[in-house]
Amino acid sequence: MGSAPDPDAELMLRVQRGDRRAFATLMDRHARAVWNLVARTLHDPVEAEDITQAVFVQVWRSAARYRPTAPFRTWLFTIARNLCLNELRRRTRHPAEPLEPAPAEPQHAAQPPPDRAVPPPTDALLQAELEQKIEEALADLPENQRTAILLCRQGDWSYEEIARVLGCSLSATKSLIFRARETLKRRLKPYLRTGEWNP
Repeated sequence: MGSAPDPDAELMLRVQRGDRRAFATLMDRHARAVWNLVARTLHDPVEAEDITQAVFVQVWRSAARYRPTAPFRTWLFTIARNLCLNELRRRTRHPAEPLEPAPAEPQHAAQPPPDRAVPPPTDALLQAELEQKIEEALADLPENQRTAILLCRQGDWSYEEIARVLGCSLSATKSLIFRARETLKRRLKPYLRTGEWNP
């Protein structure tokens, strides 16, 4: 019994024939997930917009070379990851200088007394803070671990698909995901226990 056909691959084969509507459908289906991965890899939502557009430009330009040997999204996210790696390498070679120097913080700023009238933080605020700490911990992971765990967290990616995007073996992919989870647990455990965050 064969696996179900990939509707995205069928759309991509139509894109090969110049079908712009099929291309627009693929963008509608995947642009948000691509942007998510790029933004969390580069930590720059504005740059993520540009890279996401570049991903789909490359999809259009590379349409003739596309072969449906794996799920379409594997091919798509491989392009996205490669463009992210190119951008990270470019940043290393040409680090951006801030336009204005950051204001110096006073060394011994007096802490104001706690305001008894301020209500305790809401569940939504605590949840937002936790999500921010998770993002910080993710940002500190090595790039291949971060990409592996982000794809894994999307829910319906198999280890085989993630391995193809990363260009490594299945066992190496499982190891990357395991190490990423262990690192995240180690980073987040003290925060969850005490509320203290040590970057």
